[in-house]
Amino acid sequence: MVVAEIDQANLAKEFESPLLRMKNVTVWKGNSHPVRNLSLEIPQGRHTVIYGPNGSGKTSLIKLIMRDYYPVFHSEPPPVLEIFGRSEWNVFELRSDLGIVTADMDRYFLQWSAGITGLEAVLSGFFSSIGLSLHQPTTSEMKDRAINSLRWMEVEHLAQKRLDHMSTGEIRRILISRALVHDPRALLLDEPTTGLDVVSARHFTNAIRRITALGKTIILVTHHLEEIIPEISYAVLLQEGSLFLEGSTEEVFTSENFTSLFRSPVIVSKRGDYYTAYSEQSR
Repeated sequence: MVVAEIDQANLAKEFESPLLRMKNVTVWKGNSHPVRNLSLEIPQGRHTVIYGPNGSGKTSLIKLIMRDYYPVFHSEPPPVLEIFGRSEWNVFELRSDLGIVTADMDRYFLQWSAGITGLEAVLSGFFSSIGLSLHQPTTSEMKDRAINSLRWMEVEHLAQKRLDHMSTGEIRRILISRALVHDPRALLLDEPTTGLDVVSARHFTNAIRRITALGKTIILVTHHLEEIIPEISYAVLLQEGSLFLEGSTEEVFTSENFTSLFRSPVIVSKRGDYYTAYSEQSR
């Protein structure tokens, strides 16, 4: 009974805690620090975009969340890095609560498991593997959940199609389906429309909008304003590994802020529900 009560208390804490909490986090890689003294908090349920120019620390932040990078712990004050209120995670358990899709995942699948079908790719999400092997038996429940994920992303018709016969946009939606099989609380999307044409990119962003209706928190990492869906109302700007500015998208996405961020004249405008930006020097 005591154990059960403790488990319930820990579970309640996870659901009440921020999705991501970072304080005084610095990362050293070689002679550089791609993340420097970064403090950031993203509550559960607040769809957030993390935006910045190349070299701003976006990729390193993702690697911190994925547990590929770790903070420098001998600094003062000591750093804090918590996901769903926990500082220690089993990576496989974490990926059940936080679905992660990066722009280079399709490359890994095409390199190592090009011949598998869409359904097999989604099923591999249960094992955090690239494809399936003979020692990874799948249950009928797993297959039902995989089909439901494909259906939600409107790619059920790709269940028996090989990955190497799909377009980049189709593979990307298969990988989103793969991330959804665990029914995660949140999705982390890193440059999700990279390599997609205009039509495929719009299909993809519409699919992400449907996911928000499921109650999943979306964290979008990008340097393309055009792919930020209207449901994302909070923005974090990074510059050289540090927090530059955060706030509502209306407050943050201004020409003045972007000119300061890029240290060059930038025009930000909004057409309908979507933002766009371009260099004033390119006019």
